[in-house]
Amino acid sequence: MPKTAPYFAALGYATLFGFSFMFTRSALAHIGPFHLLGLRFALAAFLLGALQLMGIIKINLAWADYKKLLPLAFFQPLLYFAAETLGVQLTSSSYAGMMIAIIPIFVTILARIVLNERPRPLQYPFIFVSVGGVLFIMAMQNRTGLEAGGLGSILLLGAVLSAALYNIASRQASRRYSPLAITWVMMLTGAIAFNAVALLLAPGGAGQYLASLGAVWPAVLYLGALSSVAAFFLINYSLSQLTATQAAVFSNLTTIISIAAGTLFLHEPFRWYHAVGAAAILTGIWGTNYFAGEKSRHKQAA
Repeated sequence: MPKTAPYFAALGYATLFGFSFMFTRSALAHIGPFHLLGLRFALAAFLLGALQLMGIIKINLAWADYKKLLPLAFFQPLLYFAAETLGVQLTSSSYAGMMIAIIPIFVTILARIVLNERPRPLQYPFIFVSVGGVLFIMAMQNRTGLEAGGLGSILLLGAVLSAALYNIASRQASRRYSPLAITWVMMLTGAIAFNAVALLLAPGGAGQYLASLGAVWPAVLYLGALSSVAAFFLINYSLSQLTATQAAVFSNLTTIISIAAGTLFLHEPFRWYHAVGAAAILTGIWGTNYFAGEKSRHKQAA
């Protein structure tokens, strides 16, 4: 694998997640959040299962392996998506975006404690510059005030912590399991859990649950195949090759992609503060990863 592959993987997952907001918005106009999550992860698990049956991919996991990977799947997708979805409903999308933007900071702290991955001193300011770019965009978009409800804030903080813990758990799991195996357990767990919740909440039972698929299948196809299977595989691959801090900071690039998607396809306005925030995010991502390689470059030179 070329040395640049993990960086392209991180760029890929940020791009796929960036476009996912557009598809999620369109689907939520027709079905509820847990209904959408259930369909999304059901399709993701079905696709990976079909690829295994056709012999295109091979995932050999014993029951003991599933139990070992279950905590990772609990953090992401279960706890993260549940906390984020409910948190957004109780606050606002802008406030949620500002909370989610601090994930790289929590990852940096936990990576140092749990994984003993110590960022170099010059990486710290670039991490904060990247996070600051996201916060600046969100603050400018919501200058009239933030709907920071108490319970909503607690739920969003739970989403931030679960995402950070997932980054650490995936980094640890990558020492023993392939990115594909980790992704499979995540998709299967999400499909079972979210569909169980969605069916319990469905007023018309299973028939009504599947009847709405006709109105949302393009969104479900994108979210299930690309924003779940492909994106999470790319995340798990990047976490197997990069430090947790390096991989996590790419998540802020999702903000730039979502703004670009809204501007190009939904004809949403592009403001000056979008450009300023995007420049800060890109600078932070570049610096965090460039100075992470300083030590290895010095060793190679020696």
